[in-house]
Amino acid sequence: MAYEVVSKAGITISILLSTQHSALMNMHHKLRGTGTAIVTPFNAGGSIDFESFARLVDHQLEGGVEMLVPLGSTGENPTVTPSERREIFRWMVEYVNHRAIIVAGTGTNDTRTSIEYTREAKELGADAALVVTPYYNKPTPNGLFAHFSAVAEVGLPIVMYNVPGRTGLNMTAETTLRCAEIENVAAIKEASADFAQCMEIIRNAPAGFNLLSGEDNITVPLISLGAKGVISVASNVVPGEFSRMVRFALEGKFAEARAIHYELLDLMKVNFIESNPGPVKAALAMLGLIQEYYRLPLVPVKPESKKKIREVLERLDVVMEEDA
Repeated sequence: MAYEVVSKAGITISILLSTQHSALMNMHHKLRGTGTAIVTPFNAGGSIDFESFARLVDHQLEGGVEMLVPLGSTGENPTVTPSERREIFRWMVEYVNHRAIIVAGTGTNDTRTSIEYTREAKELGADAALVVTPYYNKPTPNGLFAHFSAVAEVGLPIVMYNVPGRTGLNMTAETTLRCAEIENVAAIKEASADFAQCMEIIRNAPAGFNLLSGEDNITVPLISLGAKGVISVASNVVPGEFSRMVRFALEGKFAEARAIHYELLDLMKVNFIESNPGPVKAALAMLGLIQEYYRLPLVPVKPESKKKIREVLERLDVVMEEDA
């Protein structure tokens, strides 16, 4: 009788583990390619401009991006209210309608709030969550592990986000690899620009865990080292060319990828001439896709910066004749 009970329990557990492993590996194959860290368009009065949002999403889908990432850093998430966040996630899931993977930005510097936002994203139908390392608090490696463990318990695949330039904290390769063993932690957006750190993560990561570039201008070299794609700012503007570059790199066609890389390099650089998303919003306004409005403390880029942005867009032959 004891043997029979153990046998049944063993079979049940095996089936459960197999199902969980299959789901994780499925997401491993989906969290690759080009993800656009999409901007949040506003109206003059400060409300969310969903008409412009639709134009921008159409631009992305027509360009062939594989992932859309609302309310990351580029989406001005610190100034979006909880009710607006829910509205954006709900609208994005319904409008995209499975035409791309939705990676919802749910990370904050408070674990309880991150769990709440991640749970909402899951309930609203997002495919995964982008969860930044907590900023300002400066948690220890054990604190980071505890944070991601707690958020991952929601059951939505997690893309960790390491961006030392914004958080004041670098998550080391050792800590990343430890967190990569957490169930439901599927990937990391790595924006440290530290190649040694990225290589250590790629080389030692468990099966089913992807590294995505968090810096546009090192995407191709990181893919050559084993990264699986990027979460990009520049793809807001040129989703077709950018995603084509990434696909070439993932296919090992590095001559073709390199040619596009150098074609787009000035755009990648000018997007950070001032604080993101200022330059990319200015560029998108020049394309007629959005209105150039921000929420304080962000303000429009300076006229001299706007001139440089326009010059880059004109060289790429993507700008409209006149600014909006």
